Amino acid sequence: MKSYLITDPLFYGHSVETLTDRLKGVLDRHTPDYALFRDKETPFYPELARVFIDTCRENKVPHVLVHGDALIAYQAGADGVHLTSHQFTEIGHAKSRGLYVVVSTHTHMEALMAQGLGADAVTYSPIFASPHKGEPKGLEDLKAIVDKMEIPIFALGGILSQEQINEVEAVGAYGFASIRYFI
Repeated sequence: MKSYLITDPLFYGHSVETLTDRLKGVLDRHTPDYALFRDKETPFYPELARVFIDTCRENKVPHVLVHGDALIAYQAGADGVHLTSHQFTEIGHAKSRGLYVVVSTHTHMEALMAQGLGADAVTYSPIFASPHKGEPKGLEDLKAIVDKMEIPIFALGGILSQEQINEVEAVGAYGFASIRYFI
């Protein structure tokens, strides 16, 4: 079961010092297979993305991604980009830069579309209850989309415990993605 750490500025902050300190603390306790720098608010995104990438590399995170911008991901030396469910048209652009592409999806149609457009993986959410994310999809729905897909699916949304990780693994998800599990 692959693990995918996603940052949130509420915990990781918007400054180099805060990001570095908090990320190192998290990486001292966890070694995720994938890590995503996600901050939709900061005007210093490219600078913080580079700090995030460097810190993850120092801590041997195998796959480091940035959120929503293939050019920044490419220029900063990230392994990939995580696109939103509104950025399907960016998949080809990101792939042409040699980036690993993960796309956020919330319906079977979105997941299948991302796969058809060449995404390397998708997150599918929310699986469990998660603040402000709508009705949870549940494990049966996750199993149904896992059975339809050929690319990896990371279960996302409300994953806080090892028991939940075991449940998404049991239905065949490639991995789990979370903000709060790692904090």
